[in-house]
Amino acid sequence: MHAVYSNSIPDEEIKKPSNDLTNKVALITGASRRIGAIIARQLHAAGMKLALHYHHSETAAHALQAELNNQRSESVLLLQADLHNTAKAISTVRQAVEYYERLDVLVNNASTFYPTPLGKVEEKDWDELMGINLKAPFFLSQTAAPHLSKTQGCIINLVDIHAERPLKQHPLYSTAKAGLVMLTKSLARELGSKNVRVNAVAPGAILWPENDLDEVSQQRIISAVALKRHGEPNDIAQTVLFLVRDARYITGQVISVDGGRTLNQ
Repeated sequence: MHAVYSNSIPDEEIKKPSNDLTNKVALITGASRRIGAIIARQLHAAGMKLALHYHHSETAAHALQAELNNQRSESVLLLQADLHNTAKAISTVRQAVEYYERLDVLVNNASTFYPTPLGKVEEKDWDELMGINLKAPFFLSQTAAPHLSKTQGCIINLVDIHAERPLKQHPLYSTAKAGLVMLTKSLARELGSKNVRVNAVAPGAILWPENDLDEVSQQRIISAVALKRHGEPNDIAQTVLFLVRDARYITGQVISVDGGRTLNQ
């Protein structure tokens, strides 16, 4: 006996869940500058309250808090922590939940990036790059999971297209981001039954590294992009907003926002 499917769905069976993010709460790590700050502005504009983590960038963090609180008073909490310290990472989540009495979104954006040429790598490099890019997201997610389950929330990890295509002279960074991709999929499987979605966003050429990549190198990268141009931080922020607000049946996925760079094999 074959199942019969119909393209016609009775109106009473169509569920229209609210996509309203007003007063929902997002914790964003590494949120004071660059892509983290743009993500913060995007989610705040959608109505969310924010817990913004920063490490060293105190001036930028306070400026962003003032900017957003001027738009909507008492909508932004700042949390300073060194995420290398697992106890402090766990405390960051707990402080956000204690302050807002809920948590709807965790964005693991904080990252460390620098070259580690083979033969020159020291143990401290391993600890630094694996600690921020992989260990911290795990313990932040583990701590946040029970609270996200209560709100049917989600976790979004910022990974990298180099998780699949390793970047020359960056074996530790590439490996850490590859681990974060697998962590995304593993958490999606573990937390699916608890109503928590877990996805990742993999930026391509969006912002150049702060160690001043030379113009020739920049043009070489752009030439490998199908759209022949670099993207904007808001391209990432809009993708994060989509995953938070609209992607109610998407989990365990990595969305590459790279202008088609990964098409160039």
